[in-house]
Amino acid sequence: MKVEPTSLPGVLRITPDVYEDERGHFLETFQAGRYEAHGIPAAFAQDSLSFSRKGVLRGLHLQWPGAQGKLVYVLEGEVFDVAVDVRPGSPTFRRWAGHTLGAGDRTQLWIPPGYAHGFCVLSDGALFAYKCTAPYDPKCELAIRWDDPDLAIEWPVMAPLLSPKDAAAPLLREIDPRRLPQ
Repeated sequence: MKVEPTSLPGVLRITPDVYEDERGHFLETFQAGRYEAHGIPAAFAQDSLSFSRKGVLRGLHLQWPGAQGKLVYVLEGEVFDVAVDVRPGSPTFRRWAGHTLGAGDRTQLWIPPGYAHGFCVLSDGALFAYKCTAPYDPKCELAIRWDDPDLAIEWPVMAPLLSPKDAAAPLLREIDPRRLPQ
C-alpha cells in the first residue's frame, strides 16, 4: 500500500494495493500490522456506512472528549472529503485539507483524533465507509458550520443539501476553546 502525508500533520492518504485479473479485483481495506506501521491504531471500536445523494454535505463533525480517529473510504461513487485541524494551539489550527475519494481509485483517508471531518457527494450517490477508534457518543458530539469563513474551505458545491443539525452548526470561533480538542 502507498501512504502519503497531507498538508496536515497525521492526516494520511492511503492507496491500498489492488490485485486485478479477468475475474475482477481484490484489496485489503484494513490490515492491522500494515496500518499500525504508519501510526494508525489497530483497535477500531465502530464501523459505519452512510449513503448520500449528489450535493449532500455531511459535516463538519467531531467528538470531544471521546475523540474519534477515522479511516474513511468510498465503496460507491465519489466524494470531496475534508479534515480540519480544530486543536487550539496547534500550528495548523483552522487549516484544512481536502481530497477527492472515489470507488474507482479506492483511496482512503486517515483522520486522527482532534480533527473535524466532513464530505460532500460529487457523484449521483455515494456509499461512504468509516472505521472509528471510539464509538459515537452524542454527549461528546460537536459540529462546525460547513461554510465557516475563517476556515474558507473550497467546497465544490455552492448550495449543499444539509441536515438541520449541520445547517444550524456554529462557526468555530463561536465554540468555547475549552470545548475543543487539546
